[in-house]
Amino acid sequence: MKNILLSQKHERDFLRKRGYTTRDGLNVARSAMADSLIKVIIGPRRAGKSVFALQMLEGQEFVYVNFDDDRLAGLRDFDLLLVAIAQVYGEVRTIFFDEIQNVTGWELLVNRLHRQGYNLLLTGSNAHLLSRELATHLTGRFREFHLLPFSLAEYLRAKGFALDDALALAERQGLLLNHFDTYLRQGGFPETVVGKVDIGNYLATLFESVLLKDVVKRYNIRFAGRLLELGRYLVANHAREYTFTSVAKALGFRSVHTLENYVSYLQEAFLLFSMNRFSWKAHERIQAPRKIYAYDTGFVGAVGFRIGSDKGRLLESVVAIELSRRGEEVYSCKNPNGKEVDFVIRQGGVTTGLIQVCYDLSDPRTRKREIAGLTWASSELGCDNLKILTWDEEETVSIQERKISLIPCWKWLLRIDAVPSEGSD
Repeated sequence: MKNILLSQKHERDFLRKRGYTTRDGLNVARSAMADSLIKVIIGPRRAGKSVFALQMLEGQEFVYVNFDDDRLAGLRDFDLLLVAIAQVYGEVRTIFFDEIQNVTGWELLVNRLHRQGYNLLLTGSNAHLLSRELATHLTGRFREFHLLPFSLAEYLRAKGFALDDALALAERQGLLLNHFDTYLRQGGFPETVVGKVDIGNYLATLFESVLLKDVVKRYNIRFAGRLLELGRYLVANHAREYTFTSVAKALGFRSVHTLENYVSYLQEAFLLFSMNRFSWKAHERIQAPRKIYAYDTGFVGAVGFRIGSDKGRLLESVVAIELSRRGEEVYSCKNPNGKEVDFVIRQGGVTTGLIQVCYDLSDPRTRKREIAGLTWASSELGCDNLKILTWDEEETVSIQERKISLIPCWKWLLRIDAVPSEGSD
């Protein structure tokens, strides 16, 4: 055990010397290290959780234990681990446990150390497992940080593209749109952005690795091939509605219950997430078709085998991922007559924003459809904060005493306030 921790300490020291892209929210996360709460970073594998933790701990001495190390698989005697920690690190009182969900009974170890006054930082790649144990055993004593692959702002930062005053120049905006197009297709996993990897192969391998490591092994799935087929099918159909019954029929699942479990496992492993359709009635929200999105658009080409994927759906997926990153309560919305809105943002039981995503509004019929959906939902949900996110169109449209802001999606993603010129429809 001592030798394992010594080798991990060398790994820690090597990683601390490298340069990394600064992630959004880092200053807030660093300030959290001063309090006594357990800090937990949750998100997909390879999204940069370990690096984010190292950045949070910059300038501090800390213990590093990586439970993704196969030499620690099956660890049961936590006392052996604690003895080895004391041998290698002495009286250091800050501990970073990486990928802690790999250890059975981890919450007991964490609870014990927290009672003893240790400052603890944890990372994990399984949303349901961690949330369940955190809520049950660490109630009120932890603070959670969600980390996804790079946002557009982080992507541009990693590429050395400065968001400065020169961005007003047409040439600079053209370069930004070039970066944005690449980001749409290849996604934001750090290794695909700053590493020298075959992106398609890397993402396909990552997807399958998460399936095998975080789903098949953990839940003792007998038919791993069926699970992989389901994952690929859902990724290929990103930004589209689905029902468990329709997917079961399409893929030949005899048990809808088994399919429901498989989808939940894929979501717990941060590969996919679903968005419910909004309704005033709770049972209708549960029973209605829901939309599926991948946590990274790079998976679409690498896993879903849709090389020529519709850019409109990719754009919608990027917005869905960003809304998830921002922690918004979000729904889709559709009425029996076919009018729909891509995103309904709710807060405290009130609708605070309605967003349509449309890559190209040049077709009058498309423009009319998107605006009609917003005006219907505005009346239905009592919200006047109306936006259509586009590839590069920008203006304010006045219709039926409402103002609809057409905003380039990259500006919304970067939180750049736009002042569109006013027009009418």
